[in-house]
Amino acid sequence: MPEDDQAVRAGMREAITLTASTSHNRTDTGPAALEHAECGQPDTDTSHPLQAAAQTEPENPTFAEFGVRPEIVRALTEAGIERTFDIQALTLPLALGGEDLIGQARTGMGKTLGFGVPLLQRLVTPGDGTPQALIVVPTRELCLQVTHDLTDAGKHLGVRTLAIYGGRPYEQQISALRKGVDVVIGTPGRLLDLAEQRHLVLGKVRGLVLDEADEMLDLGFLPDIERILRMVPDQRQTMLFSATMPGPIITLARTFLNRPTHIRAEENDAGAVHERTTQFVYRAHSLDKPELVARILQAEGRGLTMIFARTKRTAQNTADDLAGRGFAVAAVHGDLGQGAREQALRAFRSGKIDVLVATDVASRGIDVDDVTHVINYQMPEDDQAYVHRIGRTGRAGKTGVAITLVDWDEEARWKVISDTLRLGIPEPVETYSTSKHLFSDLNIPADASGRLPLSKRTRAGLAAEPEEKLGRKRRSDTPSRNRKRRRTRGGIDAAAATEATESTAKTKTAPSAEREGTDHTERPARRRRRRRLGTGNTADTPASAD
Repeated sequence: MPEDDQAVRAGMREAITLTASTSHNRTDTGPAALEHAECGQPDTDTSHPLQAAAQTEPENPTFAEFGVRPEIVRALTEAGIERTFDIQALTLPLALGGEDLIGQARTGMGKTLGFGVPLLQRLVTPGDGTPQALIVVPTRELCLQVTHDLTDAGKHLGVRTLAIYGGRPYEQQISALRKGVDVVIGTPGRLLDLAEQRHLVLGKVRGLVLDEADEMLDLGFLPDIERILRMVPDQRQTMLFSATMPGPIITLARTFLNRPTHIRAEENDAGAVHERTTQFVYRAHSLDKPELVARILQAEGRGLTMIFARTKRTAQNTADDLAGRGFAVAAVHGDLGQGAREQALRAFRSGKIDVLVATDVASRGIDVDDVTHVINYQMPEDDQAYVHRIGRTGRAGKTGVAITLVDWDEEARWKVISDTLRLGIPEPVETYSTSKHLFSDLNIPADASGRLPLSKRTRAGLAAEPEEKLGRKRRSDTPSRNRKRRRTRGGIDAAAATEATESTAKTKTAPSAEREGTDHTERPARRRRRRRLGTGNTADTPASAD
């Protein structure tokens, strides 16, 4: 897009920034390739009904005070939701008025209703079956959860919603689109496929949402998003939500949003780090990390725990080591098949395992509210990765603990992260698995060792969760088609020509056999051997040449 057009879309002025003042305490088979596949995703829905995730502040306004339609307010009240979170209170006045906006808040702060309620409010019901609103999300799990939330919030309006994501057959999604929908929630690759095939009509979209934009950037979906944005009408409302604002996302917003208002639902001094998360930073030796982590996992009150590693090999080795020490653990990384990843995530959500070791990219879209501890086994690359990691705990009004292990050669990088986020922890404390301050900081029993006692091994484990077979059917599993092919030579049926040749040969050889008076048995027809062009006598070619 030319620069002058970009300036027009950007409105020739800087975005307005609003900040909430929170005086009270308040984140292989790659995803891109899977988007265009017809298999690889399970048919199970892991989402939960719309529910009040946490208590809101009593002074926060209610949804009814913003003029939200009574049908929506009634559906929210039935789910136990009456008052707004900070991001919702800041978003609703602008979004209900049809303005473009950028919402910067971490996962678990109520963004879904922040954009979902305005979209439902502005729908024309009943519609003609052509999508009026489009929500683009990075992962299947988030797609299903957003669809579930909006379906529940709009149930008294008769709104038709549809989740579209890759790794499933096209036919079911195409059939649902033909029946008519009002709101489409989907992942970029599959949305683009259906739009280019003209099954998904985007010509009447009046509201567009890009949720978790920075995660879509990390997963490589930015080109698909740009192509989708060029398919929707220029006269629309666009809302972009992201935990962080890297350069490409800022460029995307300036190009496709019209004079957006930038909303931050956190304190300026807090950076993007949730204040309900208690952070510990220890300088640890790489050889002592397994022993140290084994003791951390025995802390009093520890629930579901996520451990982050930078590489796939480290993630798998760490999971294997912890499993040998008696912990119920699984790994999620790019070298695992989709079925194994889904098996680990289901076991983690259901509590069959309580430790999940993951890489940064593989952990995208893991939406579990009950994570109490996050351990950075290897340091994150930058401050944005740090925010994403520790944002897995302390969500929806709950408290959490984040522990970062810094090796000796990583101290300089950690200081940059600490200074950028204003954490006030520039120098990590030197810590070993036997250090007394480790036990007192994390409330670890004094008798904890490097192995989990047999009496505490109460989890069912990863083996208790069946792995779904998500691959394509083998050729032997599909019925073969009976296709009859005829071989011809020079336009003549080869079989007929062969029969004619054999009958002629029999006629000529029969008299000579009678004259000789011998009783010879009929010899089989000589098989013709084909020779490739440009080759010599194949009889001299050794068998090993093939």
